[in-house]
This record gives sequence, structure tokens and C-alpha cells, in this order.
Amino acid sequence: MKCWLLLLLLSFSAVSAERVVSIGGDVTQIVYALGAQQDLVARDSTSLHPAAVTKLPDVGYMRQLNAEGILAMKPTLVLSSDLAKPSLALEQVARAGVKVALVPGEPSLATIDKKITVIAQALHKEAQGKALTQRMNKVLAQVPHQSLPVKVLFIMNNSGMNSMGAGTGTAADAAIRSAGLINAMGNVRHYQPLSQEGVVASAPQLVVIGKSSAQAYGGEDSIWTLPGLALTPAGKAHRLLVVDDMALLGFVLDTPDAIVSLRKAAERIKQ
Repeated sequence: MKCWLLLLLLSFSAVSAERVVSIGGDVTQIVYALGAQQDLVARDSTSLHPAAVTKLPDVGYMRQLNAEGILAMKPTLVLSSDLAKPSLALEQVARAGVKVALVPGEPSLATIDKKITVIAQALHKEAQGKALTQRMNKVLAQVPHQSLPVKVLFIMNNSGMNSMGAGTGTAADAAIRSAGLINAMGNVRHYQPLSQEGVVASAPQLVVIGKSSAQAYGGEDSIWTLPGLALTPAGKAHRLLVVDDMALLGFVLDTPDAIVSLRKAAERIKQ
């Protein structure tokens, strides 16, 4: 009788196990933090942390998804960042009978809790979600709320493209403002190509750049050769902060720490 019951329980466990495809680096990180990584069968190309996830099949870039590639993983659940929308591929996956749960993607610290809640509910990890939210709130409490008049320029250079500065409506702008600082390019929208005139006029006191962009330039010293940058307060003092791109811009579990580091770098300027 006991053996029969054990077999029944094992059978039920096998049937109820999820096969999850995770779309979005922020989504994947939270899946791991909830201890549900054993359910992951595939991820998208932005899901690089933790490093173990890169061993899973890659279904492509989140804004260029292919329904056939996702369905080939035989998922029972697709957890996707809302930033992947509009997505015909996700609509096709849902029509195929696979549950698709959309995770909020707004670039704000308040959204982190919402992401955890949505993912925890989809994975039936509500208790773990509450515990993770509590830990995150303790970290968020360390983020200063007072404004500090330091102008920050965030520079992006992906795959050898033209150097771009982050204006309003970007995740970088949200991160800068969350740290209580001033976006040096706050007078323009979205990412804009850097020009000597624009860089000098923006007069940044601190330059922030992601690790991948710094590598694309060939190292930190090469950044100061960008047009006009050497003429700015940041350039004259070589004030540069290199950050983990996903940590600062992804509004993930590492983002509060990244914003605290940004704030501390700015505070050193005022000392």
C-alpha cells in the first residue's frame, strides 16, 4: 500500500512539474532567486545571470522571438518580460495552449516587487516570493531619497554602433533619477548619438558606462577620446564609473545595490 502511494505521489509530481521558458534577464534572475531553476528548459539571449543559465538552450533575442523555437522546448509556461511585446511569437505560443505570463518591465524600483509577485504566483512560489520581497525592501531602504545636484552622463556603445547618450524615457535615466542625481542629457528623449557640441553643453560631472560598452571601446582610457568628453568636468577629472549593464538598467535584484554605488560615486564628487 505504501509503495503504491509513493508511486502515485511521484507520478503526480512528474505530471505537475513545469517546463519553463524564461524571456528577459530580469525574469530569469528572479526565477533562480525563487529556487525554481530546476523547472527552466530554455531562456532568451538576454538571460546571462547567473552564469549557470547560459548552459540552457537559447531561444533568441527577446524582441525577435520565434514561436517554433519556443514550442520546440515543449514548455508548459513561458515567463516573459513585458518589454518583449508586441510579440506575434508569444501570441502564437499562447494560441498553441501554452500559458504565457507577462512580467512588468517598467524601469522603476517599485516595479521590482511587482516582478517578483507575478513570477512567484506563476511558479506557485508565493511564500518564497514574499521572503524575497522582504529582503529586497531592506536593500531598497538603503537607496537615498534626497536629491544631489550632480550631472551624470550615461554612454552606451553596443556592437561597435555609434556612441549614444541616454536621455529621458530610458532605463539609464530612471536609474540616475532613482539615485537622486541629474541626467546630463535630460533635455533630450531616448538614446541620442553623441556629438562634441552636445557633450560639452551637457557638462557631465560623472560619466557612467556599462562593462560591455567599455569593452567595445577597448578599455576605459579610450572613452575619454570621445568627441568633447575631455572638455567636460568629468573628462578633466577622469570621473568614470563602470557598471554591470543588467544590474543598473535591468531593474533586477542587483539594481538597488547598483544605484547605491552610483550615488556613492556622485557623493565623492561633492566631498
